[in-house]
Amino acid sequence: MNPTQYLLEAVSVLAANRIRSILTVLGLIIGVTAVIAIQVLGAGMAGAVGGILGAISERTFVVFPSQQANFGRATIRLADLQRAKDEIPNIVGAMPAAGQRVVASYAHAQRRITFGPAADERFATSTPLRYGRKLSEDDIAQGRSVCVLSDQAYAKFGMVGDPTGSSIRVGDRRFTIVGVLGSDKAGILPLNFNLGVTIPYTTFERFFVRGDSVPFARFLMDDPSKTEQTEADTVNWLRNLKGAHIDYQTFDRKAFSKGVDGVFTVITFVVALIGAVSLLVAGIGILNIMLVSVAERTREIGLRKAIGATRFQVLLQFFIEALALSGFGCLVGLVLGVTIGALVNDLVIVKFSGVVAPIPWLRSILIATIFTTVVTVAFGTYPAWRAATLDPIEALRYE
Repeated sequence: MNPTQYLLEAVSVLAANRIRSILTVLGLIIGVTAVIAIQVLGAGMAGAVGGILGAISERTFVVFPSQQANFGRATIRLADLQRAKDEIPNIVGAMPAAGQRVVASYAHAQRRITFGPAADERFATSTPLRYGRKLSEDDIAQGRSVCVLSDQAYAKFGMVGDPTGSSIRVGDRRFTIVGVLGSDKAGILPLNFNLGVTIPYTTFERFFVRGDSVPFARFLMDDPSKTEQTEADTVNWLRNLKGAHIDYQTFDRKAFSKGVDGVFTVITFVVALIGAVSLLVAGIGILNIMLVSVAERTREIGLRKAIGATRFQVLLQFFIEALALSGFGCLVGLVLGVTIGALVNDLVIVKFSGVVAPIPWLRSILIATIFTTVVTVAFGTYPAWRAATLDPIEALRYE
């Protein structure tokens, strides 16, 4: 018999006991479905997180006093921010980081929005523009009364069409709108790193900083590859300025990414654990059913050997049956996992994040193949070997 005939016979045997076969591979189906679905959802979540991180410039970081610090003494003076770019390596600018909630007016509409400072387009978020432009170096240098709106602020004011050139009023100050950002949704997480209205930080310092110091400062870097060292230099510089007993913390794109990766790692571990347990249960089930099959077909095995079947042929026959069982379970798990993952991705993640990530077909197929191989080799080999080593005379006597 060739391998195709062995496979057809294996399918025939399993089909004759279809209920028993389906119950045997149920654990394998559940395990593969869970693992494949999390792979698909992981790709969707990665796209959503990419959208979230896109709103954090990789060339900036925020410094703020630690919880143990004397908050009053740890605040940073505007004059210190001016000195920072001259005295800290890789720092090309520094600005207040905290925004504020204000009531702003546009035409006849008044809305409460988040309002704060921003740097020029080199250090701006990567959120795409809907209209106009981002803040320029000239806007910063000259402290112009211009602003950029977020997509959320644009919708809040009920704007229609391109509003650039018109003005928005905050307090007793008017700012000319030079740009409107595109969608600033932060994926499925309730995070939004884009302020409703941003103005040049030089303008913000001049008109809106109360007193002479700020609690949070945003530092702008020339070379983002040196972020870790630059943050350490900045913290040390501030501690030398304010006192060694006053400590600061930093926040950047990498720190946020690390935190999100930690969450995904835990989720992946839990799902992998579920998959491993399901795999073990499924493997034991396949081992049991194959041993039962060998016991039920002992006389058949003896007859085959009596008419010339070799040990290898008998072993191959039962090994292919185990392969057919595990292959069926993994195939069904693959289809269910991709379907469930794709549906959740399309109906939830894409809807909230606006990011369409490709389904990892190759990785999913590879995982299903590995599961099939592991189950077949680990739990299908022994029953096949036991069948192959039966003594034909004893097998023919078996009742």
